[in-house]
Amino acid sequence: MSSTKEHQKARTAKEKEPSRVEENTVDADLANQALCALNQILDEPASSAGDVDVTIEGHSKIVTLPRGLGEILRQILANAAAGRAVAVMPAHAELTTQEAADMLNVSRPYLIKLVEEGAIKFRKVGTHRRIQASSVREYQRQMELDSKKAADELTELTEELGLY
Repeated sequence: MSSTKEHQKARTAKEKEPSRVEENTVDADLANQALCALNQILDEPASSAGDVDVTIEGHSKIVTLPRGLGEILRQILANAAAGRAVAVMPAHAELTTQEAADMLNVSRPYLIKLVEEGAIKFRKVGTHRRIQASSVREYQRQMELDSKKAADELTELTEELGLY
């Protein structure tokens, strides 16, 4: 097998795995400096539709990122600067029930209950359940919307009762 094919195969396998930055393993000051610089570029009105050019110190090459990736990088840097863990994975990535439970910050048995109730889509591989990361994110978004709606209704009710 040629080295190009081996490289492509290794890269494809690696792309399926989430990339992780654990809590407090990144130099927060350095991440914050990078975040400030990126914010200046992304927040400029003149560059609101264009790509983002990044120069890597010590190298003569400039890396051009689509604006959407610049926004994602901003979120990663903001979390890293705050000392929080970050995981980046493709939307099509398949998760085990434990990985999905960790992503939702719930127990595995509770996640399985959600899966069996149909709240989260899954497929079976033999006896194992596999859940797409996009299904977990969809569930998270729905729960956030439901939570916001309930909070708004509660606020409205307390205002009607004169308690707020």
